[in-house]
Amino acid sequence: MESSAAKQQPTAGGGMTTAEHGYLRKELKQRRERLEGALQSPAADASLSQLLADVDAALSRIDQGTFGTCEECHESIETERLLADPLVQFCLDHLTTAEQRALESDLSLAATIQRGLLPKVEFAPDGWNVRYHYQPAGMVSGDYCDLFETQDGLLFMFGDVSGHGIAASMLMSHLHATFRSLSEAGFPLDRMVEDANRIFCESTLAGQFATIVVGRATRDGAVEFVSAGHLPVLHIHCDGATPKESTGVPLGMFCDAHFPVHQLKLADGDTLLLYTDGLTEARNRAGAEYGLHRIRALAARHVRMKPAGLISECIGDLLSFGEGSKQTDDLTLLAVRRADKSAPPA
Repeated sequence: MESSAAKQQPTAGGGMTTAEHGYLRKELKQRRERLEGALQSPAADASLSQLLADVDAALSRIDQGTFGTCEECHESIETERLLADPLVQFCLDHLTTAEQRALESDLSLAATIQRGLLPKVEFAPDGWNVRYHYQPAGMVSGDYCDLFETQDGLLFMFGDVSGHGIAASMLMSHLHATFRSLSEAGFPLDRMVEDANRIFCESTLAGQFATIVVGRATRDGAVEFVSAGHLPVLHIHCDGATPKESTGVPLGMFCDAHFPVHQLKLADGDTLLLYTDGLTEARNRAGAEYGLHRIRALAARHVRMKPAGLISECIGDLLSFGEGSKQTDDLTLLAVRRADKSAPPA
C-alpha cells in the first residue's frame, strides 16, 4: 500500500514532508539532550562525542535544506531509511561495502523476526479450517496477519500498513504487539480497535496509516468483525461470494474515530476470504488491474473449496493474469472456513 505522504511531490531534503522534517528535528534534539547528559559522566565513552557531532551535523543539514540528500550523488536518500536513522548521509547506491553488509544483515534479521510473528503453518483451531499466504515484495513486508485460538473460538487480525520496506515492516510489528496485548484484555471488538487506533495515532507520522480487519468467530459460526478502511471481506457461501464493505476509516487517521462492528453467521462450509491490495492492484503487462471483480468471480466459482485449495487457485489465477509481471507490492491472503461437519475427513 502506498501512503499519501509518498504520493506528494518532492520537497527540499529528499522528498520528505514538512511533518516528517518536524518529527526528525524534534527527535534529533531529544537525542542531543541525552548525549549531552551522558557526556557529563566521568565514565562516558569517547564515541559519544562523535555521535553528538553527527547529530549536530544532521540538525545543520535540516536548517540548510540539504537534509535527506545523498552527499555522493545529490539525489534523495530513501525516506524510510531516514525515518529509521536520521544520521544517514548516503543513498543505498552509495553505501560503503561495510555499510552494505550491515544493511543486508539487518534486513535478513528483520525478515526472520517478521516471519516469526506469523501464525504457525499447521495452526488448526477447533471447528475451523484456516490457511494464509504471505509473500513480501522485498525482504520485509507491511502486511499483517495474525490468528489465535480463544476459549470461545478464533480471533483473526489482517491488514496492510501504508508504504513498503523497513518502515512499513516496523509499523506492522508495532500493530502486531498492540493487538496481541489488547486481545488479552478481552475487550469488545470496537473498544479493541479504538484503543489500537489511538496508540497508532500517537506513535506514527502524518501520512502513515493502516487498513485492518479484526474479527472473532465462535464455534457455532457466529462472526463479528471490524473493518477499518480495508478491502471488502468476501463471504463465500453456497450461493456465491458476497462482499462485506468497510464502514470505518483506516487506523492512524483520526485519534477519536469509532469503528462499527459487522455481524454475520457462517453455515457449515462457508468461508471468509481476506486479501491485501497486492492482489487487487496487481497489473499485467498491458497495465490492466486485477481488480475486485476478478477475485469475487473466482471465489464464486469455488464455493465449496477448502482454504488451501482456494488460496492456491487465487495465486494461480494471479500468476496467469500477470503474465510474468514483476511483483511490486506485498501480497497476503487469508481464508477462514467453518468446518463442514457433514464432509468426510480430508
